Amino acid sequence: MKITQNRNDSQLVVSVSGRLDSSNADELEQAVSAIDGVSELIFDIAGLEYLSSAGLRVLLVTQRKMNRQGKMIVRGANETVRDIFDVTGFSTILTLE
Repeated sequence: MKITQNRNDSQLVVSVSGRLDSSNADELEQAVSAIDGVSELIFDIAGLEYLSSAGLRVLLVTQRKMNRQGKMIVRGANETVRDIFDVTGFSTILTLE
């Protein structure tokens, strides 16, 4: 998995590519743990090939934090990842673009 971050004032764009699973979900969780002052968080997951339940947990925890301070958008999910969001009900929890 590769993670890149780009912050512009109160907006943070986190791009994730590769496989997000239990072996590396903690890495993403640490990358987004310091989101104080962020009012818009965008996860660009266009390059994400696989998403496990551990990755879903990171997205859920981060969404809960962002509900208190702004908004979170998940952008660019491919068909496979979007199906995972649909089956798990995350498509009703997350803002998908």
